Amino acid sequence: MDTTGTLDEALGRLHTSGPERGGWLSNHGPMAVEALVRGGQASHVHRWLDHYRDKLEDMPAPFAPVTAANWHEALGDPRRIADWAAYFEREIAARPWREVLAEWWPRLLPGIAAGATHPVIRVGHAVRTLLDGGDSPTAPRLAELAHGLGYWAARHQPLPPLTSLPAAPSAEAALDAVPLVRQEGGIRDRLARLTGFPAWPDATGAEADPQARLTELVRASVHRYATHAHGAPIMLVHAATAPNAVLRTLPALPRTLWTPSLQAAWAASAAVTAAYAPSTPAPYARTSLTGPELFERAALHGDDHTIKFADTALDVGDETALDAALQAIALNPPAL
Repeated sequence: MDTTGTLDEALGRLHTSGPERGGWLSNHGPMAVEALVRGGQASHVHRWLDHYRDKLEDMPAPFAPVTAANWHEALGDPRRIADWAAYFEREIAARPWREVLAEWWPRLLPGIAAGATHPVIRVGHAVRTLLDGGDSPTAPRLAELAHGLGYWAARHQPLPPLTSLPAAPSAEAALDAVPLVRQEGGIRDRLARLTGFPAWPDATGAEADPQARLTELVRASVHRYATHAHGAPIMLVHAATAPNAVLRTLPALPRTLWTPSLQAAWAASAAVTAAYAPSTPAPYARTSLTGPELFERAALHGDDHTIKFADTALDVGDETALDAALQAIALNPPAL
């Protein structure tokens, strides 16, 4: 829990900005500052924001209000980013945030890969903060959930129809078996080329314990970053951080939504893997640093994706995960 007030101050600074910049590039500020505070690096937050703010753009102008009657037609319309944020701010002001999340989570899940998975990642950071905050969430944290859900709704775009390929016995094996697409163009071009993923997990495993299977997927995705990040060190971060955002959200959701959440998280991780992973692994350096030492190094490195990946790697916490965090620090350009 943040007892410094730093996170609320930082979110307040960020909520005048839109969720994107330069077209489709995402505003990583809210996610990075939440990770920094969570990882014990609150003292770096405002310096980091002072450097990052030049990349931000104002929230777009409203286009047409989103309502309970017209949300279907507004779903996936990026012109209505501000309208969606305002809609969720109204909803969360009128009802408990968990109730709003439970209503909208299954509506948004089919579009989990939208915005290069950044919207679901932003929601996962917001939910983690709200769960940490107890029964009296602060206004900036509630607003952050509204902005995250609004971003997801505005960029909502399902994956193309996919064929179920032969089943894999583990998350690691499933990721290894994901067919790679032609790796040219932006992420939207690459995702349009997807045709099928290995069937994972099987129905029995999914129903038995979706939380355990999702934990397995996050671990496998983080470990795979250590060996495959050289292909696209920024984009492959999302193969791990997207399913981890879903894992962080599970405790706030009804159990009936856990299995579809697992299925969507697998689709997101597999999609990023197909779009950006290299065909062969490469050696990676081992680290003797502890988790907190690595996260401090990520904070000093300053790259937003590196901070968020280190945050997820520390959730996994084993030796290979820490090695993967070191890979992110080594391969991604420093920002500070």
